[in-house]
Amino acid sequence: MKERPGTPVALVPRPVDRADPAQTLARDGIASLDELKAQTMRCRECPIGEFATQSVVGEGDVHAKLMLVGEQPGDQEDLQGHPFIGPAGKLLARALEAAGIAREHVFVSNAVKHFKFELRGKRRIHKSPTHREAAACLHWLEDEIALVQPAALVALGATAARSLLGRAVPVTAERGKWLPRADGREVLVTLHPSALLRVDSERRGAAFEAFVADLRQAKRLVRGG
Repeated sequence: MKERPGTPVALVPRPVDRADPAQTLARDGIASLDELKAQTMRCRECPIGEFATQSVVGEGDVHAKLMLVGEQPGDQEDLQGHPFIGPAGKLLARALEAAGIAREHVFVSNAVKHFKFELRGKRRIHKSPTHREAAACLHWLEDEIALVQPAALVALGATAARSLLGRAVPVTAERGKWLPRADGREVLVTLHPSALLRVDSERRGAAFEAFVADLRQAKRLVRGG
């Protein structure tokens, strides 16, 4: 298991054009998700990639009208190479089902493609990426958007909302709202499912139902919705 270094890598994020993700795709020279996976596996544009097991790119319906974006892979995602398969992913799957949205009809990904963690004994504990680390990864996210061509996106949490919209978004105040992106797509803002895992047991049911209500707004975009 790799440990983190004491000296961070200097971050110089590549510029992106949120108004036209295809420009970023052409510059990066990517034509498929397989190529995106290969390039992100080699990526060392921020310190995170050096210490993760592998990159984790999005999965699901590659022609989905709806794309859901979280923060970063977790421990299980990093080990297995698939997004949203850990505890937060299982909760998201339950919420999508309750909202009437089939997970196989959406595309799920993360703003950051590698798992950032700190070691506590032998355990790897999630550590939120910094703004500059997320900015360094932004061009990969825009590549995914250009490849999938969703009609709209769901931002799961503050890191995803900032990456998709290019500004800080107060998630608690803006959740359940559709906000415009520079490319004309709308972004539905809601919590990251991991936030629900931290809610105390007395409020967990109501918090889950509120999360489902947010997601249900996007049902019209999904096949069979």
